[in-house]
Amino acid sequence: MTLVPTSPAGTARSRVRGGPAAPRPRARPRSRGAAAWTPWLYLAPALIVLGALLVYPVGQLGLISLLEYTQAQVSGGEPTSFRGVGNYAELFADAQFWQVLLATVGFATACVVSTLAVGCALAVLLTRVRAVPRLALMLAALGAWATPAVTGSTVWLLLFDPDFGPVNRVLGLGDHSWTYGRYSAFFLVLLEVVWCSFPFVMVTVYAGIRAVPSEVLEAAALDGASQWRIWRSVLAPMLRPILVVVTIQSIIWDFKVFTQIYVMTGGGGIAGQNLVLNVYAYQKAFAASEYSLGSAIGVVMLLILLAITLVYLRLLRGQGEEL
Repeated sequence: MTLVPTSPAGTARSRVRGGPAAPRPRARPRSRGAAAWTPWLYLAPALIVLGALLVYPVGQLGLISLLEYTQAQVSGGEPTSFRGVGNYAELFADAQFWQVLLATVGFATACVVSTLAVGCALAVLLTRVRAVPRLALMLAALGAWATPAVTGSTVWLLLFDPDFGPVNRVLGLGDHSWTYGRYSAFFLVLLEVVWCSFPFVMVTVYAGIRAVPSEVLEAAALDGASQWRIWRSVLAPMLRPILVVVTIQSIIWDFKVFTQIYVMTGGGGIAGQNLVLNVYAYQKAFAASEYSLGSAIGVVMLLILLAITLVYLRLLRGQGEEL
């Protein structure tokens, strides 16, 4: 009987001689339960922070929207009573609410489409220019992005001022007031919103374009595809996950615009012609001291944004996109 050595060298010699090799230790298989909980363990810190910052405020918002909560209740003059869905019934029966909601949807849609168009176009431009113009454009865009909303709104008002603004002088419009008409005021606010929002889209899409293999773009160019065709048929499908993120982010930002409207139209325009839901909620809660109605408007906005986001993601998943 021959003993097989246990050393590595002896094991190698035993394999050459045809002797049995020492069995290798097998890795212990991970349980399905542990594998399923691993991603949640990594997400736990962020979820805890978000929960602390969002759950309580959103819960309070929903609670106040179900109560009779006006200035009388705030000062303690009258007891707080439970109204249930009474605040929502009163809100939905108000014709002004539906007018403001329709204006908000239209304004937000125009802002989102314009922001995506400008941001994506400049992202493609960044890939076509040299280093110095690219750096200048990036710095200018980041400067616009970093400008506070109040400051940016004030600057745009000065640019379009009917008496001292340079825009009217260049266009020969005299003392035309951009904030007097409803649509011209919305257009002026739209320009400011796009100006401070497109850098996020531009930088994000530019980073995605740089990650696309150059061979793919060269092959499309050799096939005779125009720049628009390359974007529509090559870049856009490959950048779809990134475009989903910037689109949803733009919808959330533009649907809840407050500062630009409030500053540039003086709190909602003449006779409230430029009201959006955020400014309308502010007027109800703080100007009219109807905090319960203002909270109800906030809950409605939250539900609308959640619905839009979920529908958009569901449509993309139905097309086979993995997000």
